[in-house]
Amino acid sequence: MKADPMLREVKVEDAIGLVLAHDLTRIIPGEFKGRLFRKGHQISEEDIPALLSIGKEHIYVLELAEGYLHEDEAALRLASAVRGTNTERTEPHEGKVTLKSAIHGLAKIDKAFVDEVNGIGRIVMSTIRTNTVVKPGQALAGTRVIPLVIEEEPVALVERLAAQRKSGQALTAGSLEPLSGGPADAAELVAVKPFRSLRVGLITTGSEVFKGRIEDKFGPVVRAKVEALGSKVIDQRFTPDDMDAIVTEIRHFIGLGADLILVTGGMSVDPDDRTPGAISRAGARIVSYGTPMLPGSMLMMAYIGSVPVMGLPGCVMHDPYTSFDVLLPRICAGEEIFREDITEMGYGGLLGC
Repeated sequence: MKADPMLREVKVEDAIGLVLAHDLTRIIPGEFKGRLFRKGHQISEEDIPALLSIGKEHIYVLELAEGYLHEDEAALRLASAVRGTNTERTEPHEGKVTLKSAIHGLAKIDKAFVDEVNGIGRIVMSTIRTNTVVKPGQALAGTRVIPLVIEEEPVALVERLAAQRKSGQALTAGSLEPLSGGPADAAELVAVKPFRSLRVGLITTGSEVFKGRIEDKFGPVVRAKVEALGSKVIDQRFTPDDMDAIVTEIRHFIGLGADLILVTGGMSVDPDDRTPGAISRAGARIVSYGTPMLPGSMLMMAYIGSVPVMGLPGCVMHDPYTSFDVLLPRICAGEEIFREDITEMGYGGLLGC
């Protein structure tokens, strides 16, 4: 059965006492766009001039057949299917439901699942990018269907796929199937991870700063980025361009129980730049020296035990968004950084330089 026969067209003048089948929007260019009447509104005689003023000489009365959904209900079910931790759901507005962040944290969006859903047809799931830093109330995803009325089955399919994905099944070959080696970790489809409050040790290298020839510009910038994510620099130590001195300060912060160690400066290939070698000599496991992102290609990502250690290139001082800004929120959200995470930074990573 087609959806069209479920809609009955009625002249506005004959609509008094009838109920709207969908929201009606009013647009005043440059001034206002919003809902004039909500779906379910009962038309009164006083409403007739307003309806005519937005070009509505007819309205539609909806009489749903079995197995069909109104756009509002469909959008609600789609949003509920993918809603995860630390999210809030709005009520339908003009056929759309929005999922918003309930906290300041790191958005986690399952891109493969979103692609799968948008390939079904007549279903819209629009999201922000995964690993975006979000504030409370910031939109994460919007759901809707294209027609006013849609068969229930496509929506139910999304619900089934979401349940499978949440239970730990993986996307392969265009459909959700279990991994051959066993179930994957249970997945959150649209969620927000909270930031942990990390104790951060900051080491600034460079004989020119250590000897007072120039003012330290790194410290204030790094401190501000750390504090913006709810963490705290517990101390800042200065060293000359001396590998043993840098190693000593790294081990100092390990001894203090720092959750993250940041070493600024000395990251280029100049003979006097000692930071990469010092991080390695301190006993770090190097994930990557260098990233395929510009700016920030000279960043080093390493671990001493479970403690992340990052060597920060000079661009962090003056470029507003670098590889450091990509990785720091993930570390503050408790994620471990792997080599493949670094590799993926090249696509879309040309932002400057």
